[in-house]
Amino acid sequence: MSENTKVEAKRVFIGAGCNRVVNNVSWGASGLVSFGAQNAVAVFCPKTAQILTTLPGHKASVNCTHWLPTSKFAFKAKKLDRQYLLSGDSDGIIILWELSTLNNDQQWRHVLQLPLSHKKGVTCITAYMVSETDAMFASASSDGVVNVWDVSFPSQPSEECKVVCLDSICVDTKAIVTLSLAELPQNPGRFALALGGLDNKIKLYSGERTGKFTSVCELKGHTDWIRSLDFSLPLHTTEEIPNSIMLVSSSQDKVIRIWKLVLVGDVGSWRREITLASYIEGPVFVSGTFTYQISVESVLIGHEDWVYSVEWQAPVIDFIDGRLVNHQPLSILSASMDKTMMIWRPEKKTGVWVNVVCVGELSHCALGFYGGHWSPNGLSILAHGYGGAFHLWRNVSSSKESENWQMQKVPSGHFAAVTDVTWARTGEYLLSVSQDQTTRVFSAWKNDEGNEAEDEHWHELARPQVHGHDINCVAMVQGKGNHRFVSGAEEKVVRVFEAPLSFLKTLNHTCAGGEGSFPEDLQADVQVLGANMSALGLSQKPIYLHSSSEPLERNGGGEGLDTFETVPEAAPAELKEPPIEDQLAFHTLWPESHKLYGHGNELFSLCSDHKGNLVASSCKAQSASMAEIWLWEVGTWKAVGRLQSHSLTVTHLEFSYDDTLLLSVSRDRHFSVFSIQRTDNGEVSHKLMAKVEAHKRIIWACSWNPFGHQFATSSRDKTVKIWSVENDARIKQILVLPPFGSSVTAVAWTGLDRNEKSGCVAVGMESGLIELWNVKIIETEEGTTATAALALRLEPFMCHVSAVNRLAWRPTEKCESNQSLRWLTSCGDDNCVRVFNFKF
Repeated sequence: MSENTKVEAKRVFIGAGCNRVVNNVSWGASGLVSFGAQNAVAVFCPKTAQILTTLPGHKASVNCTHWLPTSKFAFKAKKLDRQYLLSGDSDGIIILWELSTLNNDQQWRHVLQLPLSHKKGVTCITAYMVSETDAMFASASSDGVVNVWDVSFPSQPSEECKVVCLDSICVDTKAIVTLSLAELPQNPGRFALALGGLDNKIKLYSGERTGKFTSVCELKGHTDWIRSLDFSLPLHTTEEIPNSIMLVSSSQDKVIRIWKLVLVGDVGSWRREITLASYIEGPVFVSGTFTYQISVESVLIGHEDWVYSVEWQAPVIDFIDGRLVNHQPLSILSASMDKTMMIWRPEKKTGVWVNVVCVGELSHCALGFYGGHWSPNGLSILAHGYGGAFHLWRNVSSSKESENWQMQKVPSGHFAAVTDVTWARTGEYLLSVSQDQTTRVFSAWKNDEGNEAEDEHWHELARPQVHGHDINCVAMVQGKGNHRFVSGAEEKVVRVFEAPLSFLKTLNHTCAGGEGSFPEDLQADVQVLGANMSALGLSQKPIYLHSSSEPLERNGGGEGLDTFETVPEAAPAELKEPPIEDQLAFHTLWPESHKLYGHGNELFSLCSDHKGNLVASSCKAQSASMAEIWLWEVGTWKAVGRLQSHSLTVTHLEFSYDDTLLLSVSRDRHFSVFSIQRTDNGEVSHKLMAKVEAHKRIIWACSWNPFGHQFATSSRDKTVKIWSVENDARIKQILVLPPFGSSVTAVAWTGLDRNEKSGCVAVGMESGLIELWNVKIIETEEGTTATAALALRLEPFMCHVSAVNRLAWRPTEKCESNQSLRWLTSCGDDNCVRVFNFKF
């Protein structure tokens, strides 16, 4: 393989969960949804349920995102080939991004960081599209400061965005958590800004597009923190020109209030008579030459917990008096911590606001919703919840009179740092573990349109382990028989899991289905259908085939007894399409078959040998006795060896491809190579062959060459070194790659050509960046040498935005059909699991 060969990279999949904050999600006029995933801004397409990209730029967790224009202003964005996105983080930084679409090809660009940043975290961003090329937006912070901005978008591709700060309002020492902007009726260029925070009052400010905003009144009524505010667009009534807008507010007092802001006359002509009625009618304020009055239109009571978000439905185009008008529907979506979203509308006859749709109430797993959003066409609603998951419903009813809201597929992923990732033994799926205390399986599903690789869409297939501890490491057990994995968490026990029948059957419907290893697995007489989570313990109990109908009968009888606090009975089943969140959380668990006791501290690293005979494990350690590596025999799960060499935590373990050597790297800056032999009577013997101080700082990762006894080590000292185990058992350093830009936290080696002994080493860094290096091993009589050349530096928009924790190449049997194609998965601190494919 020549050293200047161009390697093509393609992004196949990104799995990530949503940050657990309010105001984090925004549904744009483009039809795309943005959300914060740790420091990244992620963008997904609801039609395909795929995350399209992540935007790198923030150094802190992303608190809020806001499209310009959002779905509310979709009617003003018909001709826009460029759309913009604002994102704010917990350091107070706000970044403006540009999405340009040319021939269905989407390009993202970091436009600018706002010059005036908040001193504390950004809590909310709201915007008003004045025209197709002009917008106003306001940002609030937890120190009580609100900044108001004017932004004008370029009309020509060569021009740049202009952003001007109009005003900075110091409202209060307490945090402002929600904002809404609106243009006052019949008063072009004058705006109302509503602010809500921790003092139970809605503050109303008024100002012009040229500058200062002044406080005009306060709206009292809520008895707890104000959580969400949203102005409607002007309401079309019988008059020619609309003279009122509505403001909806929600609070932790579980109540939603609708306020009506009406133009009552010119400043000179309108006089208020002080009567008892005027106290009911509400406050009056002047803006420019007009007087406005605000009164309570309605109070909506229906939620049983804090109402985190309220949002008006986006405008729809209607025929009014024979004219096409963008008309504001009287329809409000609310999302609450009581695990429900409701749609409220006034009754036709009485005008009384009632709850007409309620979704989500049967969900056990949501633990409450943090926000709800309308799609631009008003036919879909999206919620995001405590567990980082999205929930999407679509109205599939064909008639206008009735509504039928059905759950839809959404992207999913971990909502905390992903610590380890591994492929199934023939690469049918990948398994990732995270500090969000879950283990997840991701796989490619066949598309309805076709079965080509181009049509593959990856989705979460199962959640085998839902656990009470952060999970640090995972390893698939290789070899024949059923699918098994071992995982290690912030506890001293290694847990062994086995695939249930429901999973094996589901696997047939993925792109991996029917590829040889499954028919025999199904015949392996797996008696376990699935697993149940015990209410108090951490062990997942098996559900056996013959008892699968019992749970359903037990629940069916006592409907009133099934409260939200009980753990629902699992009903594992064969899935013919990607599961939704409720199924994943409860019905796709794997039974735990063994617990391996022996380590004295929390588990840190695991690996399995390639024949499926041994599993090696290590735990956190600050002494030589704790830093022992334990060997376990697969099947009997007995401890068959305790390998001593290191004095601090062993950070990574890997068996050589012929299973004769075990490599370990450690915080003590040394690596060790052990020889592993099996005697005739099946016993395992092990011997320390070498221990070498290899780097100046902690060694994070190691990886063997699939074609020989060479391996790579990577370290915090920003280097990757290639070593060779020579025939006389000496270990020789044969190559050092040029220094990298930051600490190298992950490394993985795949073979490309066995005859030429060439391969590719993937390198992952603390900065989130990934590079590929072509490495060629040259064996001569004098010894082994190697050459290396940079094959590809992945662009930042494809990479992680925080440290890469693990890289893993798909087993090459999966690539037999196409010799030049290789698949790589990566996981990182940005909550993301990524899959790439490379054409060499």
